[in-house]
Amino acid sequence: MLIKNSKRFTQILVATLAICPALIQAAENGEQPITYKNEKAIVFETMDGKTTDAFEGFIEVPENRANKNSRLIPVNYVRFPATGKKKGSPIIYLSGGPGGSGIMTAKYPRFRYPLFMALREFGDVIALDQRGTGASKPALKCESNQALPMTSVLTELQITKLYQLAANECVNFWDKKGIDVHGYTTVESARDIDALRAHFNEEKVTLWGISYGSHLAFTSLKVMEGKIDKVVIASAEGLNQTVKLPFQTDAYFDRLQQAINTQPDAAKQYPDIKALIHRVHQQLTKQPMLVKIPQKDGSEKEFLFQKYHMQIIASAMISDPSRGVVPLLAIYHQLDLGSDVALLQILKRGFFNGDKIAFDVMSLAMDVASGVTSSRLNKITEQAKTSLLGTALNFPMPHLNKAIKGLDLGDEFREYPKSNVPTLLLTGTLDGRTYVDSQTEAAKGLSKLTQVKIVNAGHNLFMSSPKVTEVIKSFLNDEEITTKEITVKLPSFIGSK
Repeated sequence: MLIKNSKRFTQILVATLAICPALIQAAENGEQPITYKNEKAIVFETMDGKTTDAFEGFIEVPENRANKNSRLIPVNYVRFPATGKKKGSPIIYLSGGPGGSGIMTAKYPRFRYPLFMALREFGDVIALDQRGTGASKPALKCESNQALPMTSVLTELQITKLYQLAANECVNFWDKKGIDVHGYTTVESARDIDALRAHFNEEKVTLWGISYGSHLAFTSLKVMEGKIDKVVIASAEGLNQTVKLPFQTDAYFDRLQQAINTQPDAAKQYPDIKALIHRVHQQLTKQPMLVKIPQKDGSEKEFLFQKYHMQIIASAMISDPSRGVVPLLAIYHQLDLGSDVALLQILKRGFFNGDKIAFDVMSLAMDVASGVTSSRLNKITEQAKTSLLGTALNFPMPHLNKAIKGLDLGDEFREYPKSNVPTLLLTGTLDGRTYVDSQTEAAKGLSKLTQVKIVNAGHNLFMSSPKVTEVIKSFLNDEEITTKEITVKLPSFIGSK
């Protein structure tokens, strides 16, 4: 049984490590657009057929700057040239995850491509594939010899031990392949951004990110002091927030209940979602469900569904009210009534598939490196005993905390940044992964912070309303932001009739 992840300083002279940006002039209709070394012109196409002229490029950086003999690895990007009359600093998009691809984010249908295009008014927009992601993925995926049985009762401790064994196996696997796991940290990624800044021959860059991308932006404020123009972040994850506090997840369910109560039919069906969740979890603890998961070849696979499995599913589905929350509520509702129909629809997608435990080096190492302070971990451990989702929200963290020797960046890294760089923070009030209070805390050291709440929005809020784009554009245009809240429409919590 494989459980999918649900789901993150010294300043150095990087100019000698970055690729010098030999500028190449290409004449076109009397104009001379600038290209940079290792770039080529392309027609960028999204998955739904939208196209635009762009440049595809890369830089090479040391895999581990602490090792003078480190190999070089590529960091790839797509650059959308500025369209405005007054070109500002390059705007570098930082994906979430960790493990998300900036280039693929721009390609996904009906997603953020329009925002990439809109921001070109203020400068070149860079869709960055961070080290170890997307086109910047020189490291191999590792499949361990560990697997969790599909039909046995398992404790969280047993699951943790198997994942720790799998992580250690994979570190040995990568080491034999010449891959330096200790190079995959948020600090090294921040230094990559500085190298990219030098590649573009710019004094400063603007950072635009979401979720783990904000974690990287916060780190960059420390590593790249004086080299960042502006920061636009959403759904912020602070430097000591790789692992979320379980009680904050419980408080999220309270806010979700308030939203449900605005819809009479939904309020009737879900009068107390926390009690519903608790009932289902208690029943699964008392008597796990043996279910038969339909397979693509027409066969069925037996699976003993337990409380922790339900917590993992819930953790993966609470990010956005308009996406996973509605089917998640239906799963709890039907399980409460004794039906597994809605559950099987989710299990068919491969949440738990019996495969051996596998890791990507970037997704694993970045979270382990960012880690958690001892005091916060003590809080998490204590709160998990009585909270609804326990430690499932960031699985396999904190289960793999300090699992890779010498990788943890330490408590100094986890101190929140202090900076006077103008920063726009967009916060969804129904974000089920990064919470309102925690986002405010993460940005408390930023003296030029503008925070705008997107009422009823979840984690992926950039495209929740055209007004979000307007606020971002106003911020990048150095206009005063008078908007404090933007309200978006709630989905029907009982689905379509």
